[in-house]
Amino acid sequence: MAVNLKMIKSDAEWDVEMTAAGTKLVVVDFYADWCGPCRKIAPKFAEFVTKYPRAVFFKVDVDECQELAQREGISAMPTFNFYKNKVKVDSQRGADENALEEKIQRWLGDDEDGEDNEVTVKGHRALIILMLNCYYMGFNGIYLFILDGSAGLINKSQCECLNESDVHPLSQVSYYKGRLPTLIINITFNQSVKLHSLKLYAPADKGPKTVKIFQNHPNSLDFDSADCMEPTQTLELTPDDLKEGNLIPLKFVKFQNVSNVTLFIKDNQAGDEVTQVDYLGFVGSIRNATNMSDFKRVAGKKGESH
Repeated sequence: MAVNLKMIKSDAEWDVEMTAAGTKLVVVDFYADWCGPCRKIAPKFAEFVTKYPRAVFFKVDVDECQELAQREGISAMPTFNFYKNKVKVDSQRGADENALEEKIQRWLGDDEDGEDNEVTVKGHRALIILMLNCYYMGFNGIYLFILDGSAGLINKSQCECLNESDVHPLSQVSYYKGRLPTLIINITFNQSVKLHSLKLYAPADKGPKTVKIFQNHPNSLDFDSADCMEPTQTLELTPDDLKEGNLIPLKFVKFQNVSNVTLFIKDNQAGDEVTQVDYLGFVGSIRNATNMSDFKRVAGKKGESH
């Protein structure tokens, strides 16, 4: 068996191997022995294990690890999940070997030195990975899809997109219809974080140009407020900034204790009616890694003094 292929038999093994994988890309095949498409793609999956030694590959039998499969949201086989830093960043259902390889290549990156290109700042990691797909549909409209987020760090119930529709909320699809290609995205964390830099991938013509960033604002911002208020930082982006693999530095000293962050995308590179964003990510670190819920009472009862 290849050293970068792990057969996961239990939750405990999953946790150990995920930790051991570190910052490497982890590709997980959730399969069942009785599943025809699973058997069909199995040889190709084994081929990818050898072809991409920088990634770690797991195979999980959903009948053997039912609770794990349920926890990871598996409802069809085969399903391939992709993880970085223990965070699910992508997923694929079905035995499409070409699509599977494209995703592996995409998340591995094409850097020649073999280093993981998602974590590029010493002491920091990718805190948030939001896959966004904004495109023109109908008159002056922008649809925003949030496909994935960083597990445990984002408070999804307090994240919002201004002027979203009742039919398509931010957790599924948000729709903003207006005269200008502006967009406000608010992200709330479950714990304080330090933000070092931003990754924002988009087309050279439709990508954002002026982005105002606000932190720890107590109230939701509307477009007029965001346009008039002084932000924590304003980014004037170029098409080169929007290329995949580039980091956009933030004023690190100003983002040392962040509980929420709001991005006001004011315009785009070409001045068109449509602004498109394909990928949004923040690189940073957790401010306080101590989770008090992990501590257990060792003596006495609740409310007693010691």
